This record gives sequence, structure tokens and C-alpha cells, in this order.
Amino acid sequence: MSENNVGEQGKNVASCCRNAIRSIVKDVILGIILPFVYFCAAKRSLACNKVVFLESKQEKMPDSFETLYCALEECGDYNLLYISLGQHRVPRFTYFVHCVHALREIATAEYVFLNDASDVISCVNLRDQTKVVQLWHACGAFKKWGMSTADLKFGGTREQILRHPFYKNLSLVTVSSPEVVWAYAEAMGLEKQRDIIKPLGVSRTDVFFSEAFILRARAHVQDLFPQTKNKKVILYAPTFRGRVSKASGPDRLDIDGLRKTLSKDYVLLIKHHPFVRDHPAVPKDCDGFAFDVSGAIEIEDLLCVADVCITDYSSIVFEYSLFERPMLFFAYDKGDYDDWRGFYYNYEEFVPGPVFENNEDLIEYLMHLDERYDGEKVTKFRQRFMSSCDGHATDRIVREVFGTDKNGFS
Repeated sequence: MSENNVGEQGKNVASCCRNAIRSIVKDVILGIILPFVYFCAAKRSLACNKVVFLESKQEKMPDSFETLYCALEECGDYNLLYISLGQHRVPRFTYFVHCVHALREIATAEYVFLNDASDVISCVNLRDQTKVVQLWHACGAFKKWGMSTADLKFGGTREQILRHPFYKNLSLVTVSSPEVVWAYAEAMGLEKQRDIIKPLGVSRTDVFFSEAFILRARAHVQDLFPQTKNKKVILYAPTFRGRVSKASGPDRLDIDGLRKTLSKDYVLLIKHHPFVRDHPAVPKDCDGFAFDVSGAIEIEDLLCVADVCITDYSSIVFEYSLFERPMLFFAYDKGDYDDWRGFYYNYEEFVPGPVFENNEDLIEYLMHLDERYDGEKVTKFRQRFMSSCDGHATDRIVREVFGTDKNGFS
């Protein structure tokens, strides 16, 4: 046997050992330690009107919580607590400490709001008096997640997912329309509890129906990037590639080609997914035309000001459809992405705009956008996937969770 083969076998053995150790540690933490922490903390009395907003990854409160949080804060009758676990952002031991702290707080909470998968909530025997609401962080149903990715490259095996589930202990799941209930039931393994998945709308979309919010968003973008004042805005907002912990951003868009043909009328704003840490560079020749705004402007502001949106497999297609403006899909790696993660609907039939696999066709379409844009297709898409997002989703969620005759809500 050659030295290379011996070395490769050694690496494989070491990798298997590391994976086995991680699996054992995960079993101990999720199967023993965290449930015990919760069990002990739940011996304390329930704190009336205590509300915990639990975020897995981001440090800052995400927009999927903010609108609802502000509504409860304005009411003044709730003890609100925001907790971020820092997953993939802080050292693993720190993350574990955050999980322990979170469960101690949740053990006495009357209400818990989530916006993502949570094996931390799912691993405990939740007390009956606590209501857990999954707001989710995206609208509609586009690329697969959860149980829908079992045995795909993106997901774990079905056995692994069921061993440490992410969607147990839920009392309510809010979605953007009746059309997508089936997909959430499949992804979250809630086929036998489908009645808890309700098309009440998505709270964070309420801001898109506020003229004051839209005006503030436009002013904010123009203050940071004055080049947008007298030109139309192209928003390029792709999703990430790879796994969450090592997410990368696509780098195939011909930014210089867009500049050469469209810079007279347009400015390009690039917003990479929050999971992407190292962003593809913007060519130096494109100064004044293209700007990476990922860390400078929130996506909701960008959706308000964008005259046209270029994306690929991102769920922002649902939010942006509320504005009924042109969408283009730069899906040069669609085949690979489908194999990697998969979609809930046939991609070409599903998306409300033209699909491009090369820059030349994309740029040529943009040059003739006015005569080629099919507004009816976007309108039908909005009606199908966003029918419950009408500016009043937060009101409906509050009534569903807290009751129509409680604490001034009606």
C-alpha cells in the first residue's frame, strides 16, 4: 500500500473518530444536560406575561421579531426578553452556556417566540403552561429545509434529524398563505399537527404597507449612497452556498458588464446573505455604480427602494412580490443547487420572472426591461404565496396568541 493511501486512510479514521465524539457530545448535551437544566428551572413558578424571543444565530434582533416585539412593548403589559444563542458565531462552549441561560429563562416564560429551527427548545419536556410560537424567518416555501432535506446533501440523515428534532413543542406556526401549509408540515414533521400551522401572515411584512416606513427607507439609502438619488436601483440579493457554518456568496454576476451597459440609468446594490462572511469583491472599475451594502443596510430597506431585483433561490422573492416590481433569476448553478438542497416547486414554473444561466442574456433582458416585464405573473405569484400578508399580520398573531380580550388587544 502506498504512503498516500495510508495517509488518506489515516485521515478518514481521524475524521470518523471526530464525528463519533461530536455525536456522543451532542447526545449528552441535548439528551441529558439541557433537559436536566430545564427540569430544574421549571420547578420555579411561571412568570405571568413573560415573553422570550429566542434567536439562534444573529446578535441583533432580527426583523422577524422586531415588529411583534415593538407591538408588545407598546402595550406595556409584558416582560419581554430577547436572547441570542450565537450559534456559529461564538465558541462552542460559549454557545452551550447561552443555551443553559436561555432554558433557565424559558422555563418560567408564558410565551416563547422562535424564528428558526431549535433543537434547544425541542429537547426538553416543555411545561404545559408555556406556549411556543414559530414565526419562521422566511415567507412562502422555496428551497427545502428540515425534514424535506433528509438524506439530501444539505441535510442530515432521517435518523439524525429524528434523533434530535428541531420542531417539537410548537403551539403555533405562522405562514404567509394557505398554499404553503403543506410544505411547513413536511419540513417540520407536523403532518399530524397540521392544524397548528396557520396562514395568519408574516409579522415583519407589515412594514411594507407603511408609507412612512418606505419613505424612511428611501431616505436612508440615499443618505448612505447619494448615487441612488437620480437613478433606478438594481438589487442583487442571492442566497448563500454551502452549509451555514461555512457559507459562501456567489461570484458569477458580471458586475462590470452591467456597468458598461446600464450605468447611465441604474445603480447596483449588492446584499449578500447574513451567513456569508467573506464577500466576493466588487471590481474597482465599478466604483460609483456597484456597492456591496451587506453590512450597511437592512434587506427590508433595500426591498422598498429597489426598482428591479436579481436573485436566485432566496426567499426574498416572496417579500419583494408585495411591491409587484420586476424580478430576474440568475440561476447559473440551478442543477447543482437542486441536487444539493432541492425545491418545493418546479423552479422554472414557480419563479415569477425570467431565469438566466449566463450574464449575456441577463444583461440583454435588463436593457429591454420595460417592454418584457410580465407584471401579471408577479401579481398571481403574490396572490398565491403571500395572500395573508396585508399589513395586519402582527394584529392577527397577537389575537391568536394572547387572546382578543387580553391586555388591551382587540
